Formats: sequence, structure tokens, C-alpha cells
Amino acid sequence: MTPPIIALPSTTMTRKIPPLNPLLTFEVAARHLSFARAAEELCVTAAAVSHQIKTLEDSLGLPLFVRQPKLLQLTEAGRAYLPGVQQAFRQLAEATHQLHLRGHPSVLKVNLPPTFAVKWLIPRMDRFMKAHPEIDLKISTSIQPLDFTREQFDLAIRYGRGEYQGMHSERCLSVEVFPVCSPALMNGSHPLRVPQDLKHHTLVHDDSRYTDVSNPDWASWLQVAGVEGIDPTRGPSFWPSHLAIDAAIDGLGVALAKKSWVEADLAEGRLVRPFALSIPLEFAYYVVYPEERVTDLRIASFVNWIRAEVARSHAAPDD
Repeated sequence: MTPPIIALPSTTMTRKIPPLNPLLTFEVAARHLSFARAAEELCVTAAAVSHQIKTLEDSLGLPLFVRQPKLLQLTEAGRAYLPGVQQAFRQLAEATHQLHLRGHPSVLKVNLPPTFAVKWLIPRMDRFMKAHPEIDLKISTSIQPLDFTREQFDLAIRYGRGEYQGMHSERCLSVEVFPVCSPALMNGSHPLRVPQDLKHHTLVHDDSRYTDVSNPDWASWLQVAGVEGIDPTRGPSFWPSHLAIDAAIDGLGVALAKKSWVEADLAEGRLVRPFALSIPLEFAYYVVYPEERVTDLRIASFVNWIRAEVARSHAAPDD
């Protein structure tokens, strides 16, 4: 006997929802305010993006964009609609993320800048592994903004002001910068005693690119130090930052380095600080992850461990 068909009540879930592809296209186009850049991200043509947006606008019965030559803007309706659409995609991505964790709850995927991994995380990882043997870390490096709806990471560490829409962010490392060099340069034919002595030495440059206008280069550091007569553009450049630090360890010259990256090298005598002048920066490193993951015990364990490691560093004597 065929079971009877039961009519579902009219609820939010059964009301008409626009097709998923046009909604996704709207989110990307609204984020970029450009059909061309949306097309690049979605790997389609700009005409296809325009068609999807027209489909969505027809479905809603409202215009979402004001189209002008070389200018794309959201209408009032588009601005009102966008936050809800973005939240829906975040929730969908999180549901999918949690589904993939079933059967693999002990894996924590972390994405962070290369030098943070090499100079801060890896030297301390053994303590995390001993404290949390049930969690397997999977580490990858990048400096690009992360889209947690498309990339399979649990959390990220990023350098900035901590302003990440829809994300929970927590400051983990403050930053200050000062010169470092091999101990051999302190007692050579032109020993480093005062900043003016840099005229006899090679300047090693960190060629990392930041939006942080407070991040000093040699020109700005020499200006703060009151040093004149030195060409701040000469010398080898390296990226990522840990390569510039390695160059200084090998005696190639004097490098500007973030304090957290050289603490171990200073403590073990591979590097020295020839001058006391240190410049604190506005930007810092933040742990970032979707707000929906604030109850994730794996993330909580990792963040608590970072807090403990930072406190441990602060409790150690200054180099």
C-alpha cells in the first residue's frame, strides 16, 4: 500500500529560495564590486556573472546592483540582502566542515605566515604535541586572506589589525623590530658600537610586502636613529623574513627583524642586538577563525597553548 503524501506546513524552509548559483555569484560580485573580478574568482566569464545576477534579480523582483560605466554599486536592497547571504554561506560552509570532521576529530588544520611557522611555531610544537597527543596538527603557510567557505582550514594566523568580518580574532603576538647581526660583526675590523657604524656594513633587507605603514625598512629605522650618509636601498633582499634572518646569522650583514622571530637565535648566541633602539608596530599577529567555531575544543586547545607560550616568552629574561 502506498503511504499517503503528507503536506508540509508553509515554513521559512519551504518558502521559495533563489537558486544557489546566482546567490553565490551575488556574494562574490558584491564583495568585489566588479563582475570582472567575480568572474576571475568563479572561473567563468563576466557575461555569465551578469546573467546569474539578472536571474537572481528577476527571482527577487528587485535590482541588487546599480550598473554604470566602470562603476558597480549595490542598491539599498543589495546592501540589506548581502549580510544575510554571506552568513548563510558561512553556516553552510561550517556545516560541511563539521561533516568532514566526522571520524577525524583529532586533526587540526592551521594556516599561517611562513616565518611565523619557521621561527615561532615549529620550535615550540613539541610542547603542544606532548600536551595534546590526541590532536594531529596539519600546518601550511600563506600570507593571503583566507576564505573559510572555500578552503579547508580550521583556523589561521594573520598579520594585521585584527579586523576580519564574520571572524573571531584574538591578538596573539605583538610586534617590535630592531637590528640583529652575527656576533662576528661586533669585533671585526669595523666593530658595531653605534648606529653610525652601519656605514661600514651591508644592510640586509626583508622584502616582505605588508599593508602596514608602520612596518619599518632601513630608511625609516636610520631616520629614527638619526643616522645620515648611508644609502638605505643597498644590500641583498630576501623573502620570506626568515631568509633575511638566516642571512644575518651567516654574517652577510645586519638585518631588521621582528623580536619574536629572533628570540631563540639571540638566546643561543647565533645573533646579537648591536643597538638598543626598537620600534613597536601597530599591526600584530592574530588567531582567526569563523565565529561558528568558538566552541570547537581542538581550536580552544591550540589557542590556549599559544596564550601559554606567549606568557612563557614574556616571563623569560630580556635578551
